[in-house]
Amino acid sequence: MSFRVVRSSKFRHVYGQALKREQCYDNIRVSKSSWDSTFCAVNPKFLAIIVESAGGGAFIVLPHNKVGRIAADHALVGGHKGPVLDIAWCPHNDNVIASGSEDCVVKVWQIPDGGLSRTLTEPVVDLVYHQRRVGLVLWHPSALNVLLTAGSDNLIVIWNVGTGEVLMRMDCHPDTIYSACWNWDGSQLVTTCKDKKIRILNPRTGEVENEALAHEGSKATRAIFLRHGLIFTTGFNRSSERQYSLRAPDALGDPIVMVELDTSNGVMFPLYDPDTNLIYLCGKGDSVIRYFEVTPEQPFVHYINQFQTPDSQRAIGMMPKRGCDVSTCEVARFYRLNNSGLCQVISMTVPRKSELFQEDLYPDTLADEASLSAEEWASGTDADPQLISLKDRVFLVQGGYVSQAQSTTLTVTKKSNVLDKMGPKGGASAASANGSPVTVNNGTTGAGGGGGGSISPASNGAQQQQVAIVGGVSEQQLAELRTKFEEEFRKLKAIIVKHENRIRSLEATVKAVTDRGLTEVDGGGGGGSLLAGSNSTTSTSPAPASSHPPTTTSGDDGGDGQYHHNASHAMEEAV
Repeated sequence: MSFRVVRSSKFRHVYGQALKREQCYDNIRVSKSSWDSTFCAVNPKFLAIIVESAGGGAFIVLPHNKVGRIAADHALVGGHKGPVLDIAWCPHNDNVIASGSEDCVVKVWQIPDGGLSRTLTEPVVDLVYHQRRVGLVLWHPSALNVLLTAGSDNLIVIWNVGTGEVLMRMDCHPDTIYSACWNWDGSQLVTTCKDKKIRILNPRTGEVENEALAHEGSKATRAIFLRHGLIFTTGFNRSSERQYSLRAPDALGDPIVMVELDTSNGVMFPLYDPDTNLIYLCGKGDSVIRYFEVTPEQPFVHYINQFQTPDSQRAIGMMPKRGCDVSTCEVARFYRLNNSGLCQVISMTVPRKSELFQEDLYPDTLADEASLSAEEWASGTDADPQLISLKDRVFLVQGGYVSQAQSTTLTVTKKSNVLDKMGPKGGASAASANGSPVTVNNGTTGAGGGGGGSISPASNGAQQQQVAIVGGVSEQQLAELRTKFEEEFRKLKAIIVKHENRIRSLEATVKAVTDRGLTEVDGGGGGGSLLAGSNSTTSTSPAPASSHPPTTTSGDDGGDGQYHHNASHAMEEAV
């Protein structure tokens, strides 16, 4: 009779190994904000980290091959007026990243392929709706332009980034929203809130489909959807002990598993790998990364091991599977920042003797292509994310796999509204807001004026001709108006020149008349006069260059004065 003591699993021996210091990133001024965020986002092209910045908020974007000590004056993405709280790379475009900040604005940026050569301050589009700080940004897993944002105003807003419009606004939370996560096909949302409740929402209607108490502790909780529909949460109990739980969506109030871990006070961030069903727990201030495997067998969440480091972590980011090296059986890669400014690269590896592609470790993984457009998703269509195989893809050291998709640019088409009639306030964002074409320094062009813009790759390199619209007026109409105004200005200039000639002629005539004998004397009635005869006097004053000709007045012999008949006749002829 035999007993199986050890659970059989191909991930039972997963181990973590930190790369050498010269292969890591050093001298990074990681943000000191107290907001509960990972402060780091990674994709196969870039590493983005929220950093301390004077006079606003900023984050640094580094290509994976730029390792070593980072210069203190390295170019940043620094367009926010307040500290940046969260960043997220678009899963369908490795050059596009969204950021939320304490200035209540969400900005979407496009990063050039080689990284930044100078500080980037002009986003492709500003998403303005929240009234308080925005602490969470999250892209839809399968729909092209859909972005979720959550703020301290207790609102969840879902955007169509391609048009800059709000698709849905949800105000069902009575307090601060701690976390949000889409399910596998993006048809549901799970959120955690400061009121200690976990909620499942319909993102198209904002309806709360189910809610229950998550964890009894008052500290921040987080929840994620697993690939097969279960929900994994982390939080605290009443004694401030950290715990995790596994729940079914239709029985949120009755956890399948609830386990206490330790008494540390740092919030735990669950990082999930849907290909292997591994969950990595990383706490702020911790010096360990624990990892678990979720299976259908009891106790369902199996502890595997932990990766220990001597320094506590300040921020952490997880590389998508597209960026892992299959030749070394790497199943996960983490970018872990400590308080000294060092960003460690930690590789999680399954030991295998063979150097061939291990199909059991690498099932088809998430692709960088969308399954739906934003309009299709908003109309009620759901679809699973696109999957790709990593077997025959070319791996670049420190750079992930070469994408088979063509190079993509972010195109934003702002829909026309009443604000389009207002003049621009300056900058590319203002120009985009009033409908004019916007070209950012990386070659991205956003065409304004209504229509269904999107973040999409160019179709087989074809050049799409677009008619530029400014305030609802086409280029042809602008050209006609320009010609008309130029003609009116020409006529006006001719009239002004003609009047100037007449004025000069009048001044010359007045001078000639004065030289022939007119003299200035005092009149009997008080005012000055010109006396040129014995019976009549005329009162006048020198005419300015731009005034009308002097007028002639008559009175009796005892008045202030009149023009002499000869002088009056000469003036009339001149006029």
